[in-house]
Amino acid sequence: MRIARFSIDGNVAFGAVEGDKPDELVLDIIKGIPFTDFELSGTKVPLSKVRLLPPVLPNKVVAFGRNYAEHARELGNEVPDAPFAFFKPSTSVIGPGDAIQYPAFSSEVHHEAELAVVIGRLCREVPRERVKDVIFGYTCANDVTARDVQKREKQWARAKGFDTSCPLGPWVETGLDLETAGDLTVQLTVNGQQRQLGRTSEMIHSIEDLIVNITEAMTLLPGDVILTGTPAGVGPLVVGDEVAVTIEGIGTLTNKVVKRG
Repeated sequence: MRIARFSIDGNVAFGAVEGDKPDELVLDIIKGIPFTDFELSGTKVPLSKVRLLPPVLPNKVVAFGRNYAEHARELGNEVPDAPFAFFKPSTSVIGPGDAIQYPAFSSEVHHEAELAVVIGRLCREVPRERVKDVIFGYTCANDVTARDVQKREKQWARAKGFDTSCPLGPWVETGLDLETAGDLTVQLTVNGQQRQLGRTSEMIHSIEDLIVNITEAMTLLPGDVILTGTPAGVGPLVVGDEVAVTIEGIGTLTNKVVKRG
């Protein structure tokens, strides 16, 4: 099931996305929230009539860096022996169609296409065999990074956490199992030209590894997001660019880059 969060006539709701053709998609509005048992209302609205929002509002976004060997090498970094985590704040999250605002304190902003894992239940110290039970679904992400700031500052808070630096969407796909999610095509284009192309099977540390690692240290809440790393091919964005992340079996997340006003 594809579950989207949307706004219509000033109201915010979740809905199940139905249909196959992009211009014929409809939303069956969900009663309540999707992290507990829910029912479909039967009230349907065309996707074209709503504004898609970030599919979840995470309490925290836990991101893992250098989880693809070729990406680590392209930036001159060593491949870490263990998962390497950092955070993006909830204020960095935007949805499909929202603008990535180019920060005034950077002159080198890069795109990073990533598979995002959405957590479905409160969890801590998750054993490997239970990881599948805490995953709600998967969505597309762009770990937008002020690369020049990342290089000169020891902490990545500003480089990775500035407002609008975490596009998520267009919806959460709940129908993928762990094995399938572990071998999906991840692609990114800028103005229609391919920049990144890889597969989640290239990850150094698997989805299970990442969730076991972070829940050893902290509690994850429903709606929290795990970013799993980016394949090689990261590169610069400039004002006016349209950047699109497409992940096999999930969908396409598109955002435009604008000057921060």
